[in-house]
Amino acid sequence: MRRALTLTAVAGAALLTRRALRGRIGRSPLWPLPALETPISGYSPRRTLRALIVARTEPADGVLRLTLESAELPAWTPGAHVDVTLPSGLVRQYSLCGDPADRGRYTIAIRLVEDGRGGSREAHAQLVEGAELELRPPRNRFPLAPAPSYVFVAGGIGITPILPMLRAAEAAGADWTLLYGGRSRATMPFLAELAAYGDRVTVLAQDESGLPDLGPVVAAAPGTLVYCCGPEPLMEAVRAAAPAAVPVHLERFAPTATTGGATHPFTVELSRSGRTVEVAANETTLAAVRRELPNTPYSCEQGFCGTCQHRVLAGEIDHRDELLTDGEREDSMLLCVSRAASDRLVLDL
Repeated sequence: MRRALTLTAVAGAALLTRRALRGRIGRSPLWPLPALETPISGYSPRRTLRALIVARTEPADGVLRLTLESAELPAWTPGAHVDVTLPSGLVRQYSLCGDPADRGRYTIAIRLVEDGRGGSREAHAQLVEGAELELRPPRNRFPLAPAPSYVFVAGGIGITPILPMLRAAEAAGADWTLLYGGRSRATMPFLAELAAYGDRVTVLAQDESGLPDLGPVVAAAPGTLVYCCGPEPLMEAVRAAAPAAVPVHLERFAPTATTGGATHPFTVELSRSGRTVEVAANETTLAAVRRELPNTPYSCEQGFCGTCQHRVLAGEIDHRDELLTDGEREDSMLLCVSRAASDRLVLDL
């Protein structure tokens, strides 16, 4: 009898432990890292979604628009993007450009970049109607803040995160204008949808009118918010043109320029592996780590997807990503773009 009671108690304790562990992992998707105040996406990075491509159109030269449907697609807000896993396994980030109220349906647009790293070429060649796509839940590092007035500036495919913002600003009764630039009208998607807004939208095709006139940005009054997405030169011009009292919010397609001074070599200690690697001035932390640990996961190599996030046990980090929150930056880094600000880092690898 006593033995039976003991076995029952042990089994009960084991069950409670398993439940507690599942809860711990659920609260901190990167367990055994500590639970972070705001996870990368609000969801486990291991969570994947499946969606069917129900429509494929070409709204402009070199631009592919995909409509995705699934009952499991989470809600999202203007400015959000999703990570898309391409058939090859590459992960790329695309802004959601549909209507957040259209539950169960996402819309993304992909410009073909012939001299890019291959993701857009693969998408244009292989993402066809009827195919299934794997996604990660939406993240939003470019959220639309409430304001009485806005100036939106988009360059080329940078119109994608701006489109839902226009709908939201219109629904809120805010005063807004959009400057939309591109190489030519033929290369600028969504012109038909934007025509419905009348003179709130100014289309600036470079082959017709040259570089865009940023007068509305210059004239923005205090209380106005400026949102810009497009090529780096356009965003820098918008930042320079905006009055000091007018906040400028930017969404980038690529990492920002190197920060933290000159790039220098440093040493990385892999704590759990008992190994040490030297990171040269002209290579990434990820490349150096993968020489010793070739199975270290990665994907975008631009500091956007979070696949190569790892815990830092010691050392000062030079963060160069566009993803991590302040809380996450205290004890973790993205190996693909971030480096050591000191001479040594210790990673939990």
